Amino acid sequence: MNKLSKTLLLAGSLAVLLSCSASPTGRKRVLLYDDAKMSALGAQSFEEIKQQEKIYTDPATNDYVACVSNAVTAEIPGHYGEEHWEVVVFDSEQVNAFALPGAHIGVYTGLIKVAETPDQLATVIGHEISHVLAEHSNERLSQNQIAGIGTTVAAIAIGVSDSIENKGLAMAALGLGVQYGVLLPYGRTQESEADLMGLDLMASAGFNPKASVSLWQNMAKAGGGSVPEFLSTHPSNQTRISDLEERMARATQLQKQAIAQGKSPQCQRPASFNN
Repeated sequence: MNKLSKTLLLAGSLAVLLSCSASPTGRKRVLLYDDAKMSALGAQSFEEIKQQEKIYTDPATNDYVACVSNAVTAEIPGHYGEEHWEVVVFDSEQVNAFALPGAHIGVYTGLIKVAETPDQLATVIGHEISHVLAEHSNERLSQNQIAGIGTTVAAIAIGVSDSIENKGLAMAALGLGVQYGVLLPYGRTQESEADLMGLDLMASAGFNPKASVSLWQNMAKAGGGSVPEFLSTHPSNQTRISDLEERMARATQLQKQAIAQGKSPQCQRPASFNN
């Protein structure tokens, strides 16, 4: 086989991936990495974060975050629903949380202060888990690989490479840009997918989906003046709220079904966060 034929074959292989990979909303995208590789990267990243960040050991807070997280993860379909999700609380003023492939969840104490109720915390945790379920990290990492090394070489990497180059960008693709000094935010479409998937998850666990609107209102206050939407890769807070409200009838029905099934999470937010 000559060089041109090999190049055309490799390009064709990548084209097949483009046509076969779809997001939960039907978007066409490239996913170059398998579940095992993404899970390994997520596990490695989580271990590094636990070594770098201060872990919050207060039992009441850990029980609270675990209560909310376990209720949400119990509603996950597919193989991730069979996983035991590791949940760690970090002592930091960051208003942030994340979930990683391989079933790992990190929540910062700064978020617990802004998310004033279990329902609001469930909104964020459902959102972050949905990024994992929708394989957004794989999508971003794949996009970066193709943009960085070219389509033909990327096609070669699909078949012969077991390594992921450039650790900083790999970690950023997992949503850990703050920790690793590389900014690689999720795109607007990915954020919107995670919002809607997360809303369904938390409502299916018995949490009040209407709290999602309050949560993003709190986020807007905590963030002060926000960047106009057309300058940002993320939806504006108002766009986010409008999209959630459009989905609210469905989510409310899911909550009613959950309550009828006896799902009513009794997670107690520690009094120390009520000030």
